[in-house]
Amino acid sequence: MDQVEAEQVEPEPREECGVFGVWAPGEDVAKLTYYGLYALQHRGQEAAGISVSDGRQIVVFKDLGLVSQVFDEQVLSSLQGHVAVGHCRYSTTGGGSWENAQPVFRSTRADTGLALGHNGNLVNTHELHERAREVGAVAGGGATTDSDLLCGLLAHAATDRGIEAAAAELLPSVRGAFCLVFADEDTLYAARDPHGVRPLVLGRLERGWVVSSETAGLDIVGASFVREVEPGELIAIDSDGLRSTRFGNPEPKGCVFEYVYLARPDTTIAGRSVHATRVDIGRRLAEEHPADADLVIPVPESGTPAAIGYAQGSGIPYGSGLVKNNYVGRTFIQPSQTIRQLGIRLKLNPLREVIRGKRLVVVDDSIVRGNTQRALVRMLRESGALEVHVRIASPPVRWPCFYGIDFASRAELVANGADLDGIRRSIGADSLGYVSLDGLVAASEQPASRLCAACFDGSYPIPLPDEELIGKHVLENLGAGDATESRDEPSRLSGASPGYGAEDAVRRP
Repeated sequence: MDQVEAEQVEPEPREECGVFGVWAPGEDVAKLTYYGLYALQHRGQEAAGISVSDGRQIVVFKDLGLVSQVFDEQVLSSLQGHVAVGHCRYSTTGGGSWENAQPVFRSTRADTGLALGHNGNLVNTHELHERAREVGAVAGGGATTDSDLLCGLLAHAATDRGIEAAAAELLPSVRGAFCLVFADEDTLYAARDPHGVRPLVLGRLERGWVVSSETAGLDIVGASFVREVEPGELIAIDSDGLRSTRFGNPEPKGCVFEYVYLARPDTTIAGRSVHATRVDIGRRLAEEHPADADLVIPVPESGTPAAIGYAQGSGIPYGSGLVKNNYVGRTFIQPSQTIRQLGIRLKLNPLREVIRGKRLVVVDDSIVRGNTQRALVRMLRESGALEVHVRIASPPVRWPCFYGIDFASRAELVANGADLDGIRRSIGADSLGYVSLDGLVAASEQPASRLCAACFDGSYPIPLPDEELIGKHVLENLGAGDATESRDEPSRLSGASPGYGAEDAVRRP
């Protein structure tokens, strides 16, 4: 077997997390949060957790795995209360250990608790770590995430002034992308960074409120969409109602890659349907890069709307040429050498009777390292395709993301330093076309000035620190979490009540 065929297929770009929160007396907030996280599962598959408070204590239950693997009826029935915070995680700061699963819990010296979930990635983590060390709020229990730092700093400051005032004071000094959902025993809070890099929306239940990373999370629990949480907004929800304050200097820079890949197609961002955006991208792609072909097929599922749009724009028939195994998610079982050599076939398999003898346009959402497309083109040719024309529903990814997407390093990006024909030859396609950045922005119906496209153009709206002070393992490199012993066997239950810190959590095998 030659090198191309044996090459392991790259992981797709991953967003860091999904967050969900509920304040709803009289409702089963744990189950509402469970279903909300189910709707947000695509945003993180490493770990999941839910915290619930009944007004007296906060209980946190979290573990490694998918939402459906972490929770069952018995667990959810044990989580009783009126305030909940939920989180599903894919790590971009800190490793994928149980200690780094969220919600994070800290207790304050005023005998109250704080549970926090975070979506995004901070760029002044080193500075926050130094501040936390000075005041004695460094992560306990082996956690090495920027989320735990935020929780520790909030809990420390809340001792004297309360969580709402502490958040209003701390958040203006936090730099990077963050959507936060956090709660004490009685109140649900939500905050979005002044650039609004990651999405966060507010919804209304008949007897309460919901906060979610995406509108799809509102839909699944029957909450009506109210509005987006604004960039630089801090919300507090309790028995007195909803309060809103502003911090920082809002300068919206929503992530354009949410439209390309990260968000669910049935989600709405800034008033624009993600599905409609992706179909429009496909139409523009057909105008910018036409092809003489017999059939347009998507790389499912994220390439499907753009492929529909390409077929509409080009007049070439649309068809399904690849079948996706929807049960291949994140796994802790390493594939054997034989399975690794099969590469992409674990996830996608061709419909040979559809492909054979055809000139294909294959539409995908993005190319990162190029391994997936290289294996895919080879597989299609082996299945009888006469020609393979690859069309990509985003511009070339030339720069890493430091705001919450786990891209490769710049040296690993196939588009870094390579021209279009060089990339085409690298993946073995007959032709290759990317939608232009102008076309992508136009499809989003957002002004370019309100979008972050740093992974495409290298223009980072939030200034970055020196290279050694940023990256997924910055806190491990600083020695965070070393003060406590590591746990070889991850446990599932963290029972957190006033007076208990994360390192004192009750554990159940």
